[in-house]
Amino acid sequence: MNNLMNDLYPYFEDLSDRLLAGLNPGEDLSLNIAAEESLFVRFNKNAIRQNTNVEQITISLRLQVNHRSVEKSRSLRGQLREDMKSLTALLDECRHEAAQLPTDPHQVALANNGTSREEFRGELLAKEKIVEEILGAANGLDIAGLLGSGVVIRGNRNSLGQNHWFATESFFLDYSLYNGPKAAKGNYSGAKWNSDAWKKNLSRTRMQLEMLSKPLQKIPAGKYRSYLAPAAFGDLAGMLGWMGLSAAAWKQGRSPTKKLANGEAKFSPLFTLSENFSMGLAPRFNSLGEVAPLQSTLIEKGSWKQFLVSSRSAKEYGLQANFAIPEEFPRAIDIAPGTLSEKDILKEIGTGFYLSNLHYLNWSDPVTARVTGMTRYACLWVSNGEIAGPIQDLRFDESLYDALGSKLVALTDHAEIDPAIGTYVARDLGGKRAPGAIIDQFTFTL
Repeated sequence: MNNLMNDLYPYFEDLSDRLLAGLNPGEDLSLNIAAEESLFVRFNKNAIRQNTNVEQITISLRLQVNHRSVEKSRSLRGQLREDMKSLTALLDECRHEAAQLPTDPHQVALANNGTSREEFRGELLAKEKIVEEILGAANGLDIAGLLGSGVVIRGNRNSLGQNHWFATESFFLDYSLYNGPKAAKGNYSGAKWNSDAWKKNLSRTRMQLEMLSKPLQKIPAGKYRSYLAPAAFGDLAGMLGWMGLSAAAWKQGRSPTKKLANGEAKFSPLFTLSENFSMGLAPRFNSLGEVAPLQSTLIEKGSWKQFLVSSRSAKEYGLQANFAIPEEFPRAIDIAPGTLSEKDILKEIGTGFYLSNLHYLNWSDPVTARVTGMTRYACLWVSNGEIAGPIQDLRFDESLYDALGSKLVALTDHAEIDPAIGTYVARDLGGKRAPGAIIDQFTFTL
């Protein structure tokens, strides 16, 4: 296809119309399409080491018949005759498998959830300007990273008349600056490439790298006042998305936020978390074509408001659905900012840690919402409001009931969007927006 953003919608309509016209009585069918047209450029030592263009289209069919559901998927070639032949055969496979299955007592029947179409056009960096814009700005630096740029599309139709479409043009530049074994990490992303914004982003990361040249600070394990930059705090609070916001996990006794949801505990009144699709990071419709609210507050000023509830969980547990995806994890986390000015961060830390990034996060004890992980990249020791130097990597282990509760001192008045940058099978959609946070007595164990 010459232009995926313009050409794929009518192609999907044509494919869908033909396939839906061939259904047998009693059959309902849902079709989901996922596509991208992306440029990937990998950098190392301020030079381009690899570049490639990827165009891929995947379609999944979900057949419902006699209270049974079967879902299968395959890639498309973009050629109508060949694709229709493949999809007709795939539909027959679904029919054959459905005949072998037992009935599903919690099946969510397909419905007509309306029509929507959202397209977010961007202004992406032209291929011929990559060397000038990225490598030119980083002249003299050892930069390594990955640029992903292009169109990502999701669409849904079904035999009841439902029709949803989401397409976005966006980019991310996930990079690190190196000074020997030391590295500072940066991320520049958005829908419109801005040369000045990129240079400002690069300058901030360069300043972090320069701080790593200060004497290494050997700090023992213990409890320390710590500032978590937006990327670090977003990852920490984002652990709530791992079962903590799922209605099914709560009902099954697996939820780390059980005490919060049951009113037995609270977070800090400074902490409010929503799912916010107005950021344009992901489509509001799920794989069933159900459309979630534009914004849903899940935790408000430290108090529990609601779970993410899929229609299947609603049917199984007698709940009210808010049309979460079947896995019930958040697609667009938005954490409300506070009042701490960026210029006052070091003063507010006093003596403690400035943590730019965390990694290897996991639950160490889900029952108590205890999270463990490591510091990474430009993590610094602050003494009397001044940066003393970098630290050796440390392991932390902290309950979110404390870190987002009584230990949460302040949130910054600015929040940063951190889009999903996964590319394992295809470019991911979604992400989060988070402020920075001061957490008192943050626990480091190793």
